[in-house]
Amino acid sequence: MHTPSIDDTVISWVQWLRLAVEITGAAAIGIGSLISLFRFVKALIFGKETDYNAIRLTLARYLALALEFQLGADILSTAIAPSWQEIGKLGAIAVIRTGLNFFLSKEMKEEKMAEEAENNVQAKATNA
Repeated sequence: MHTPSIDDTVISWVQWLRLAVEITGAAAIGIGSLISLFRFVKALIFGKETDYNAIRLTLARYLALALEFQLGADILSTAIAPSWQEIGKLGAIAVIRTGLNFFLSKEMKEEKMAEEAENNVQAKATNA
């Protein structure tokens, strides 16, 4: 009978942790998609004029969060005795996901600033 070594136990725990982190990332995408879809359908059904950028930003926030979880899962994948090929793949994935996250964050900041500027203009027009 083979008794698992400490290395086998650690590898097993890291693999389970990686799976949990991947599932969390996927759940973030699913939840964000459902919330955004609900808000979009609600806007369509009730016919209210709405700012669709706010719906896009909601989805973008969840996608950015999910990208962080997925990157964490990728890092865990290569945490235990990685090969140079796995390290190269992780590097490429990290660059792509970090780039996506950077541009998502940048767009969210720009949209927020534009929304705040629009709210300031509306507030000034109401007070005038």
